[in-house]
Amino acid sequence: MPTMRDRFATVTSRLLDEDPRLALVLADISADRFTTAAAAHPDRVLNVGIREQLMVSVAGGLALTGLRPVVHTFASFLVERAFEQIKLDLNHQDVAAVLVSAMGSYDLPEGGRTHQSPGDVALLDTLPGWTVHIPGHPDEAEALLRDAVAADGRVYVRLSEQRNTAAQPVTPGRFTVVREGSAGTVVAVGPMLDAVLAAVSGLDVTVLYAATVRPFDAAALRAAVAAGPADVVLVEPYLAGTSVPFAAEALERLPHRLLGLGVARPELRRYGTMADHLAAHGLDPRSLRERIAAFLPLPV
Repeated sequence: MPTMRDRFATVTSRLLDEDPRLALVLADISADRFTTAAAAHPDRVLNVGIREQLMVSVAGGLALTGLRPVVHTFASFLVERAFEQIKLDLNHQDVAAVLVSAMGSYDLPEGGRTHQSPGDVALLDTLPGWTVHIPGHPDEAEALLRDAVAADGRVYVRLSEQRNTAAQPVTPGRFTVVREGSAGTVVAVGPMLDAVLAAVSGLDVTVLYAATVRPFDAAALRAAVAAGPADVVLVEPYLAGTSVPFAAEALERLPHRLLGLGVARPELRRYGTMADHLAAHGLDPRSLRERIAAFLPLPV
């Protein structure tokens, strides 16, 4: 079954054919997926080798010439390793690019800590002006990627090996109401939706789906809590609590309670599988049900 990363390669190759302002910058990762595109557009498909900082700096230079660079590698290399270049060569120069990551928080556990990046979104939150998309399905990844390429701003698209069974009808920048209830609101981000829906089965809660987390859809959250208690649980596939300040700001005029669930701060020093990591961080359906019910509170 094609992954989000597979869809990214297919769609980006097509967009390179269609849009002469588009450029792609790689650092070896996924280069084998773009051999045909590189042969067709050698001046706009650049592989700098294992030099992730240079990759982002090259993207900044391309943006200064008027091109729309797409920059791709694993999240730990793209955001954490090259953060200074993102800060200076993109933000400080006030130019734009589309950063597309893969492997997220623990999608490649056998790669060890060097290939894990649960703090990437929180790190980008220290910089202004970033749109952040967290698709939960390859169809959503394509829609959000196309929107990002057509836009002019700085965009981060976080792809994952974890995915939901079905795509949602996402609108960039908007949360989707998946179901309505009266005892609280759960915001499921990207690939966490299936686990959240399994966790709240039979519980009287509203579920919002977020495939875009920045900007944070404050209006949708306020609308969701308008008819009931402003008790909100955020379930994110990266560092726990990353979006809590944004939800708190959205609800600042209302008495509210917030619980941020996600990847815990202590490092897991065993490889295991992605499912093992989900369970260890309390992000499997059984653990989520217990934590959500205890917070709202609801019968388990």
